[in-house]
Amino acid sequence: AINFGVIYGISGFGLARNLRIPRGEAQSFIDRYFERFPGIRTYMDETTEFAKSHGYVETLFGRKIHTPEIAAKGPRAGFAKRAAINAPIQGTAADIIRRAMIRMPEAIAGLPAKMLLQVHDELLFEVENEAVEQTIAVAREIMEGAAEPAVKIDVKLIVDAGQGANWAEAH
Repeated sequence: AINFGVIYGISGFGLARNLRIPRGEAQSFIDRYFERFPGIRTYMDETTEFAKSHGYVETLFGRKIHTPEIAAKGPRAGFAKRAAINAPIQGTAADIIRRAMIRMPEAIAGLPAKMLLQVHDELLFEVENEAVEQTIAVAREIMEGAAEPAVKIDVKLIVDAGQGANWAEAH
């Protein structure tokens, strides 16, 4: 709740309501979070300033996301700031999954498997039972390396996989 809340600009009041704890305790969590991870505050401030000066932010791959409301006043200002902070994160994730999807058909071409759809950071496949483990291994390799060679990410991407007769069972 704190990790996602901070990036979306949650207040002590909002976090208190979400966690059902006193407002002071919630604000203390937020304050300690920024003390422990000062780079996040720096990222948020620098990203907002970049958006204000340039009118856009960028993913790690250089894709621009325009931020026309960044100079707004009032309630729209908060939303525009949160959107500018979030866009490079969500946009980079979208770039990575897109790169994996582009590479996947060739990677699974020899397998009795078909990529059906993408939901956020997940890919859903239909696979013959005898090829499940091999398909998982291939998909994992493609997805974990999807950022490269264009972008080198310092933290290794880890792909979880599940299987089942339907999407719910696979989770």
